[in-house]
Amino acid sequence: MMILGFNVYAWITIATVLTMFSVLLFTKLRADLVFLGAIGVLFVTGVLDAKEAFTGFSSTSVIVIGVLFVVVAGLTHTGVLQWIVKHLLGQPKTYARSVVRLMLPVAALSSFLSNTTVVALFVSIVKMWSKKLGISPSKLLIPLSYASGMGGVCTLIGTPPNLIISGLYADHTGKTMNVLATTIPGLFCLFIGVLSIIAMRKLLPNRQAPESDSEDTADYTVEMLVPSNNQFIGETLGYAGLCNVKGGRLIKMHHFDNVKVSISENEFIMGGDHLIFAGNIKDILELQNTHGLVKGEEVINVGTKTLISTAIMITMVVLSALNIIPLLQCAFLAALAMLLFRCCTPDQAMKAINWDILMVFAGSVVLGLAIQKTGIAERLAFGILDVCGTNPIVVMTAICFVGTFITEFISNTAAGAMFFPIMYEAAEKLGYEPYPFLIALMISVSSSFATPIGSPTHMLVYGPGGYRFSDFMRIGLLMNLIILAANIFIVNIVYPLTPLQ
Repeated sequence: MMILGFNVYAWITIATVLTMFSVLLFTKLRADLVFLGAIGVLFVTGVLDAKEAFTGFSSTSVIVIGVLFVVVAGLTHTGVLQWIVKHLLGQPKTYARSVVRLMLPVAALSSFLSNTTVVALFVSIVKMWSKKLGISPSKLLIPLSYASGMGGVCTLIGTPPNLIISGLYADHTGKTMNVLATTIPGLFCLFIGVLSIIAMRKLLPNRQAPESDSEDTADYTVEMLVPSNNQFIGETLGYAGLCNVKGGRLIKMHHFDNVKVSISENEFIMGGDHLIFAGNIKDILELQNTHGLVKGEEVINVGTKTLISTAIMITMVVLSALNIIPLLQCAFLAALAMLLFRCCTPDQAMKAINWDILMVFAGSVVLGLAIQKTGIAERLAFGILDVCGTNPIVVMTAICFVGTFITEFISNTAAGAMFFPIMYEAAEKLGYEPYPFLIALMISVSSSFATPIGSPTHMLVYGPGGYRFSDFMRIGLLMNLIILAANIFIVNIVYPLTPLQ
């Protein structure tokens, strides 16, 4: 039975997606529970069989992300991430400079490495860095994810859809695309993207992740002790002026018996208290002279394990980037090496894994499968193509727009494979060489910004940023339109439309 061109299973999928989005947008239910409920509906109604309903939990991408959490735990506990914060990112004075300082190196790395790997390594780095700058992590983690996606399209090897589309083009024409075919359009879109984020920074949410109070801030933290004869014993933190000090602020405190206390100006100071400050170490150490405190333990230590974990990370990245060993195997070997060399303990590794993120990501994989299986994506694409007429720019824009929209629900790799024949045939029917059309398609299917399920990298920052589902839409819908316009504009300048010979 067909209704408006869709069968019953397609309508069930559409209803499930709309309901899921409504719940995520207008309630505070946990995202992982909402996705689990959606999977249950698709399974019970017969849209997906048992194997398909649970395919997300065995997805290579989901497993890779889970294993990379362990790798990041090793890098964190040996001080590698702290070193990167201090020496690579520095301490820019304004938010605009912070965005540029973050997005450009991330985009450069993502042009040659797996986007997922780059973001997985940088999530913890950015959270530490944001504390150092006094900026909410939610103001920087979305730009981090966006940068990885926009950087990935700058080369053919930077993202899977580029490889898929260029490979299909070679099969159809016998011609091979240059590995830098998308570099100029990609760099232009990246430039526009960075400027857009800076201009629209007020749309980025100011959230606080639940775990943010207990995160490691080792690279810029100093522990100061209150000696038994200190003049401020019995006074409050506010009276002593120790909550916010020159060059830093108090982030943790516990008494001599290791009982942690909340940071409050009304908290009383006791002999033997441990006060942990974040900020400029040189300024904080001045508290020895101004307040009579005693320097405690500095957290950052670069030693043998730091070098070992660094070597493990570099080896993993190089082997996967050169396709010597698949990323999944590389991630497993790196995680195992971190544990064997005691860069992190098994307990630290388990605590580092964010199971909520993995549940949501697995659910998004299943949701994408349902949308593909029921023919919703393909029908939508051809339906819009039917009303576009014969203007090649309009057709290119329409297909790229639908491609961007579809990748908010299914993987960009699947979207690239699905939209290649649509774009290729449309170009030939209009009498033009397909090459520029396909370059525009490569950029569009990797430019999904409006939902956290639009990219694995969005899912990696979703939990750590303390985001809500609607946070991505606030800035992401505008980013989709801006990058789409930039994409069509630059592609038609670099690769002018050429009639078929």
